[in-house]
Amino acid sequence: MTLAAGYTQAGELKFGQVGIANLRIRELDVARLTQEMRERVQRAPKLFERAAVVLDFGELRQPPTVAQAQALLDGLRDAGVLPVALAYGTREIDALARALGLPLLAKFRAQYEPPAAADTAPTPAPPPEAPRPAAAPPAPRPDSRPGLIHTAPVRSGQQVYAEQCDLTVLGAVGAGAEVMADGSIHIYGALRGRALAGAQGNTDARIFCREFDAELVAVAGHYIVLEDIPAELHNKPVQIWLDNGQLRLAALG
Repeated sequence: MTLAAGYTQAGELKFGQVGIANLRIRELDVARLTQEMRERVQRAPKLFERAAVVLDFGELRQPPTVAQAQALLDGLRDAGVLPVALAYGTREIDALARALGLPLLAKFRAQYEPPAAADTAPTPAPPPEAPRPAAAPPAPRPDSRPGLIHTAPVRSGQQVYAEQCDLTVLGAVGAGAEVMADGSIHIYGALRGRALAGAQGNTDARIFCREFDAELVAVAGHYIVLEDIPAELHNKPVQIWLDNGQLRLAALG
């Protein structure tokens, strides 16, 4: 899909954990949103066709009506994806989800921003602290966990997730396989499946691989699919990182 200068997409698509796509609605234009999704499915059917999608209306000034939301659901289904839930927002979004018969998934909203102040109950004052014993040695920080090393090839249908650490794969990641990490990902074999680094939003995470032929790569939710990757990078050693919110790819060496 070629975008004109200054053009802003009506929906920003990001990937969260477990491979569910989050469609953040920037402009409630059902026709545009449907067409954008149809183009994504046509460009990468193996990735997007019948993909589970969560709808996030948090950027709109007011939520859609039930009729508008239902029209969008119907349009997205016609485009080839499967809307499965709404991202948590306000009481109005809660009521909308109930009217549509869809669940709420709170963690998807949390990846973008905290709940609005109006939706947050006041925090009660903490009770007086009781005397405490001598301080024990501090526990290790979650982000200081040693990296996960996966020694076997990751085959089609398999998923490997490194929580709160980096992931190193000594073999190949096959087509249809998925590797995820809250930190960076290092792949010493071929990458033919999906690699999602910074799964919890770490924008400093990177992806490194020795042979690049990925179906999809993403850093902190920003992604690119095989069809959009420059041909000169295929089957080459590559690194992927974020630069001011833009996904960058470059050959290594």
